Amino acid sequence: MSDSLPTAMLPGDWRSATLIGRIETAEGPTPIMIKNGEVFDMSPIAPTVSQLLKVWPEQGVPEGGLPFGGFEDFEFSKLWAKDGTAAHRTGNQLLSPIDLQCVKAAGVTFAVSAVERVIEERARGDADKAQSIRNDLAERVGGDIRSVKPGSEASAKLKAALIADGLWSQYLEVAIGPDAEVFTKSPVLSSVGWGDEVGVRSDSTWNNPEPEVVMVVTPEGRAVGATLGNDVNLRCFEGRSALLLGKAKDNNASCALGPFIRMFDGESFTLDDVRSAVLDLKIDGPEGYELVGRSTMADISRDPLDLIEQAMSEHHYPDGFVLMLGTLFAPTQDRDTPGRGFTHKVGDVVKVSSPKLGCLENRVTYSKDARHWNFGIADLMQNLADRGLLKPRNTAQGKKLAS
Repeated sequence: MSDSLPTAMLPGDWRSATLIGRIETAEGPTPIMIKNGEVFDMSPIAPTVSQLLKVWPEQGVPEGGLPFGGFEDFEFSKLWAKDGTAAHRTGNQLLSPIDLQCVKAAGVTFAVSAVERVIEERARGDADKAQSIRNDLAERVGGDIRSVKPGSEASAKLKAALIADGLWSQYLEVAIGPDAEVFTKSPVLSSVGWGDEVGVRSDSTWNNPEPEVVMVVTPEGRAVGATLGNDVNLRCFEGRSALLLGKAKDNNASCALGPFIRMFDGESFTLDDVRSAVLDLKIDGPEGYELVGRSTMADISRDPLDLIEQAMSEHHYPDGFVLMLGTLFAPTQDRDTPGRGFTHKVGDVVKVSSPKLGCLENRVTYSKDARHWNFGIADLMQNLADRGLLKPRNTAQGKKLAS
């Protein structure tokens, strides 16, 4: 399949899906909808995706989009050629499918992996010893530690048992405690989309991809759809101190989303599809290295709606937000040195895929070398104004606000 006609990026049932995204046309960033295989320019309805989702009806789709042609008639290309060199863009550039939404992320949401990691560290690689620790904890908790629900009475017993054994950590607090870890991943408009490069700091020695399902949420806290994400993480920074989370997570081009938002429609795609989603990760290194992994949302410890509620908290997001739900995947496969595990190299091609959400594909580079993010909110507003897409507020509404 040609890179310029990447229908492989779409869900397997894309012709029955409702997809929202953004493309860079000659005029500027433009929200689009794909429905029944056809592409519609949605800027006449709303100039930004955040505004489009505000007016998205509970059922059906908003009317008024301009026909753009069939999706298979479009051309999209990656920033890199097949030999790994920089490529010349042809056709429309596919952008991250969000714009003015805040980018939030939840961490340590797969409690079983966090507890197991602590057990494995204490057992020092001895499987029999690990099972002995696991059985002892289960006996004291009164059940299978793999089924402990965060914030429950059983989780409080497990916490007490872990503390007694000197196994407690701040990561376990958010894994099985009542409060989830929710942080801001990256600034508004800074995320990159399919076919773009993702960045890691040049001074990072241990960095990983984090394939995740990403919830798309309106200002009122209503989940309207989902997309794929790569929450690129620098484990060497976060491992030194949790207070370095910002430096580990928020760097130029460190957040990839896409390729499109799949809207909930009550039939072909619902919240239950998110709850049961399976994510596949594939990394192809420039030296021939290959890594594959899989993460299943069925193992998540907190329901997506609970995580959205915790992200909302007492805050208000007037343009809505997206929430990365966390990952079960932590690559341990050795790459260069035995026992040192995996870390990214410049030139790695990362594919995050799920049958109902499609495939998000990016190439790794250093953040300092990635396409510089210099198109901010003021630039977007100026562009929309120049295109006549910002409609003046009506007089009655203006008087009401003024009073």
